[in-house]
Amino acid sequence: MGFSGGVETVHAGLTGQTVTTAGVICRSAAMRDIFEMARRASASRSKVLITGETGVGKEVVARYIHDSSPDAKRPFVALNCAGVPDTLLESELFGHVKGSFTGAYRDKPGKLRQAHGGTIFLDEVGEMTPRMQGLLLRFLDTGEMQRVGEDEYHAGITVSARVIAATNRDLPRLALQGLFREDLLFRIRVVHLHVPPLRERREDIRPLLHHFIEHLAPALRLTKAAWEAIESYRWPGNVRELQNVIEQLALVASDRAVDVDVLPWMNTALAGGRIGRERRRDRDGVASELLAQIAAGHGTFWDQVYDAFVTHDLTRHNLRDFIALALERSGGSYRDMLPLLQLPDSDYKRLLKFLSRHDCAVDFRRFRFSTAPRRRPASSQSLTGPLNDTAKPRLIRPSSR
Repeated sequence: MGFSGGVETVHAGLTGQTVTTAGVICRSAAMRDIFEMARRASASRSKVLITGETGVGKEVVARYIHDSSPDAKRPFVALNCAGVPDTLLESELFGHVKGSFTGAYRDKPGKLRQAHGGTIFLDEVGEMTPRMQGLLLRFLDTGEMQRVGEDEYHAGITVSARVIAATNRDLPRLALQGLFREDLLFRIRVVHLHVPPLRERREDIRPLLHHFIEHLAPALRLTKAAWEAIESYRWPGNVRELQNVIEQLALVASDRAVDVDVLPWMNTALAGGRIGRERRRDRDGVASELLAQIAAGHGTFWDQVYDAFVTHDLTRHNLRDFIALALERSGGSYRDMLPLLQLPDSDYKRLLKFLSRHDCAVDFRRFRFSTAPRRRPASSQSLTGPLNDTAKPRLIRPSSR
């Protein structure tokens, strides 16, 4: 799924052909059904919740709804709720008055006011704090908003805007855990559209690939083997990753067609027989694909592995396999594993805490023994592993997910 460059009026039919729908490219029946539902929702101002993994194109669906609505010529204003610190999110959304806090040198209208008459797209709404959820709920109930530092009794402002929210998190589960307001979930989920990951709609890969090549790298040519490898790849980064791969291949394109060995996830770190060893440890191949992608610079541990784990797209055994493969690369050192996972040194303790909390620690000693001779610890007990390289041994308690 991706923009074709302009808005067209042809709506998705029920055929198996590639369809360009209001600027969106899709072939799979699942996506055609989603855009048909989105088209119907666009006729009213019903609130819409769009869910799906990172990179599947949730904002593309949101823009399609806006562009298909009677308010298409009105503003479309997007706000990434996870990209703004909580201390600034209220000001960014509702605006502020001059002098309301340090640095507030002038009045600011806020994203909601800017979207008046049009659409406000709240991306990553699941990252809002409980306080911000309460403020958003009041706006959805009344349409009234209060800028930071403003007296609501003297300067009440009413805004009329369609609200489209998106998240890659499981909001009903968060609501059960008390991390997301159930009443807010009911307000924003009038229409619910779930965008499936690219691996579940492989019919869309080839038309998307043609589109990205045409617009990003017209001179790029791929061998038949490369086409097949791209269509069989799991694409954990979804459509966004596919676009990035084409941009990267455009830099290495020459007078010959690009073969499978140039594809980013087939990096040299997997050469020399290592693929076979990793596949034997990685029971279903998911972990090795993720590690190859991250090692090649496509994302980090947090946005490729952590996000997939908390949304249940990765199991505990997938995560343990991933850590085992990374430890093999780093010679059994959790700290030396950080660059491989595209993480700064400051994330060391956070990573260890996450692995320990979810019982996904892996014994690092066996990887040290297999790569370089090191002094064997006095204790023969099995370790959970991540705490640190010289951590006190702790027994593993097997668990499954």
